[in-house]
Amino acid sequence: MITAGDFRNGVTFEMDGNVMQVIEFQHVKPGKGAAFVRTKMKNVITGAVTETSFNPTAKFENATVDRRSMEYSYNDSGLYYFMDPESFELEPIDASVLGDNFKFVKENMTCTVLSYKGKVFSVEPPFFVELEVTDTDPGFAGNTATNATKPATLETGAEIKVPLFIDKGEVIKIDTRTGEYLGRA
Repeated sequence: MITAGDFRNGVTFEMDGNVMQVIEFQHVKPGKGAAFVRTKMKNVITGAVTETSFNPTAKFENATVDRRSMEYSYNDSGLYYFMDPESFELEPIDASVLGDNFKFVKENMTCTVLSYKGKVFSVEPPFFVELEVTDTDPGFAGNTATNATKPATLETGAEIKVPLFIDKGEVIKIDTRTGEYLGRA
């Protein structure tokens, strides 16, 4: 059990059947009236963010989110298969669980699979990946003062904006959290 007075950033707890994670908290002691804890929290399964105030003595059940590193193997008709590197077992995960940033993941990449009570609710790709540009307009030198970009298709099928000097066949580094080009690999 955890009380609202023990909240810290990143703490996960169960509330009304949902798993919540504290994003921000503030202990407030007004001059008049009882103290309370103002909390900004995120539902780790749906991603919804809410703000609520709690009595510091309010009790909640601890929620332990399991984080496992697994290797993405392949996909087949809406199911994506991840291999446990220790037991070599394949675990199918539904496409609805994967986020938008999964478009930067190719086969044999290691991802973090998040689950609660055995139910997978999210898959986090590596923060930075190196992918080959498979299609883009021909590059040309110069014109870098304007910070101009052009669309490029990557080997996973994802499309991002890259600088004008990037050519087809080059390997580039991408931040999967923002989908931005970081540089040549």
